[in-house]
Parts: sequence; C-alpha cells; structure tokens
Amino acid sequence: MEVKTIKENEKLTVEVSGRLDTLTAPEFESKVEPELAGVKDLVIDLKDLEYISSAGLRVLMGLVKIMKDQGEMKVINPSEVVMDAAIE
Repeated sequence: MEVKTIKENEKLTVEVSGRLDTLTAPEFESKVEPELAGVKDLVIDLKDLEYISSAGLRVLMGLVKIMKDQGEMKVINPSEVVMDAAIE
C-alpha cells in the first residue's frame, strides 16, 4: 500500500494504492489522521486501490466520524472490486 497526501489550504486529498487490509489499515490511519487538523474538505481517491477489507472500511468510517464534526468527506474513483467489497 502507498499513501500520498496533498494538502491545499483546508482541503486534503489522499491517494491510496495497492491493498487496504488488516495489515495496512493501521498504517493508512496513522498517515491520514495527523493530517486532518484544520481540514474541512477531505477527498479519498481510490483510483489505484486494488482491494479493501473490512479493516480498511473501518478506517474509512472512522474518518467519516472525524470529518462529520469539521467538514465533509468524499470517496472518489473506487473500482468495481472495491465497490463490491464495500457493499457486501
């Protein structure tokens, strides 16, 4: 898994690639959460994410809770495989 963060004023874009699973979810969380101070617009770009497990979905839901109090969050460009995992 690779995580790239792009911060522009109050907007944070997070690009994640590879797999977001039990092994990588804690790393993803530890890279993103410290960047959220002062962020009002969070965009999670999943265009290069190959797989997400329930552990990865839990981290995304945790980010939703944080952003609910300080702004909004969007998840963009999920692949069909990632969408299927999120729905099941």
